[in-house]
Amino acid sequence: MRLTPAQIKQTTSQFEAQPVSDESRLVPELNKVFGDHTFFLGDSGLHIVDAVEPSEAGTQAGRIIKLATWNDSHHTTLAPHNPEITDVVIELDKAA
Repeated sequence: MRLTPAQIKQTTSQFEAQPVSDESRLVPELNKVFGDHTFFLGDSGLHIVDAVEPSEAGTQAGRIIKLATWNDSHHTTLAPHNPEITDVVIELDKAA
């Protein structure tokens, strides 16, 4: 799921991670491996937001999916793995 700038801001206010800039040289490779998403790097690894059904109130939301885990304590190498669905659900403003 590609996020708008407003949705990225909402995500980082609810989930401790930094977005990977679209200008990063890593993004084309990440897109090739994982698909077209907005990627986030956090203390536990590489994540994306995957859309979930809107609530009855119509609020758009996304679930955090973990795609890779850091291989070392210095956060220099990531080890990709099967996507791990987390319990973290981000509320995204439907107007964003």
